[in-house]
Amino acid sequence: MSKDNKPSGPTQRSLRVGELVRHALAAMFARGEIEDDALRGSVITVPEVRMSPDLKIANAYIMPLGGLHAEEIVAALNRHRKFVRGRVAPQINMKFAPEVRFFVDETFEEAGRIDALLRSKKVQQDLDDEDGETE
Repeated sequence: MSKDNKPSGPTQRSLRVGELVRHALAAMFARGEIEDDALRGSVITVPEVRMSPDLKIANAYIMPLGGLHAEEIVAALNRHRKFVRGRVAPQINMKFAPEVRFFVDETFEEAGRIDALLRSKKVQQDLDDEDGETE
């Protein structure tokens, strides 16, 4: 087998471990285990966790409900990375616990931008033209 036949995407194992980490983080946020003023009263969702190929780093993408103060919340979570790693480790049942890094999830904003583009007058005009031709 040549080196050119490498898989291009994440492996099944990295997807499974990422999902385990995501569930552990979501449960920890739901219980409010992290004591920090920036996190107090915030409802945090974890849409995705991407694992590095060697499973040593978990990039957790988070978004607070409503998207308010996302950067502050990410900074607070990154300050408590060691605590989070210690809480996640027993729940994922791996030899080594991954280092968790937090980032703001941009997919909601991207979806909103695409939705706004699809609803724009220019796109609606193109759709109306197509409807006229098919009838």
